Amino acid sequence: MERVILAGLNTESQDAYGELQELASTAGAVTVGTCIQNRETPNPVTFIGSGKVEEITALAKSLKAGTIIFNHNLKANQQRNLEDITGLKIVDRCTLILDIFARHARTNEGKLQVELAQLSYLYPRLSGRGASFSQTGGGIGTVGPGETKLETDRRAVRNRMDLLKSKLEHVRTQRAIIREGRKSKGFLSGALVGYTNSGKSTLLNSLTKAGVLAENKLFSTLDTTTRKLRLESGVEILLTDTVGFIRNLPASLIAAFRATLEETKYSDVLLIVLDGSKNDLEVQNQTVYNELKALNILDKPRITILNKIDLIDGVKLARLSKGLDNPIPVSALNKKNLDILSAKISLVYNDLLTKS
Repeated sequence: MERVILAGLNTESQDAYGELQELASTAGAVTVGTCIQNRETPNPVTFIGSGKVEEITALAKSLKAGTIIFNHNLKANQQRNLEDITGLKIVDRCTLILDIFARHARTNEGKLQVELAQLSYLYPRLSGRGASFSQTGGGIGTVGPGETKLETDRRAVRNRMDLLKSKLEHVRTQRAIIREGRKSKGFLSGALVGYTNSGKSTLLNSLTKAGVLAENKLFSTLDTTTRKLRLESGVEILLTDTVGFIRNLPASLIAAFRATLEETKYSDVLLIVLDGSKNDLEVQNQTVYNELKALNILDKPRITILNKIDLIDGVKLARLSKGLDNPIPVSALNKKNLDILSAKISLVYNDLLTKS
């Protein structure tokens, strides 16, 4: 396994660095050290101060680590300067998440979305990448005489991005046709949304016997899965598992997953799944709220689900419940209180049917 050191500023909470370690582990790395600087604003050249750069270089050498992972999104020049000074591979938070996305994408749609996200992040970073990007192109098959290799690369990336967007637009059209078909048959729909690893896939499996891959890892599921859920009233709804959210996710990544997130946009009810075992639940809840607000879908009926109550005591459960919007406490893994959740879902959908 790749040996890595986590780095960054103390502007992020300890929970955020715990999450970064989870991300690193999901990507197949082992964290051997952490180096956090007490600094309010980033250094424009190397993000952390020059003294801290020397410290982290020595730490990496002593711990035989070859990679430094920053809990922030670095600018291209900061990443390049850090690599030049330390002689180590520098990975920022966004690159790490993209790596996990690439590992977990299984369907053609998922792979298209991940590649678009990767190229969207790479494109503005192509400039100033050194001698290897400043050779003039020439010979048969080159774009044109006098163009630098950098411009050739930029043009190739732009063309590939346009092609990916075109393919994903086709996916969106297909999804729209499928949604219209379901709607014409009278099906109502619900979307499971929430922070990554909050237990959405496990909950879908427990409610519908979906058989979806559910692992205790961040972003274990990137592709949407829709299954029928038969309510106590006899009404059948379509329940969709969606990609999880995470803090500090760049807008370009959200945009790349637009085709997937539209399943949330066009659903009738949002089932917001929260992980009650996390210490930073409030931060995770706010992250989900912010993303739903950005998608302009907060006007939909919402059911808040407090999952993983098998991992917390009664005191914490009572405290968390007071701070949330009438949550339904469940354990998707142990199928505890799923009957209460189903009854709540039935009430919401009966109300929708009455209004329609």
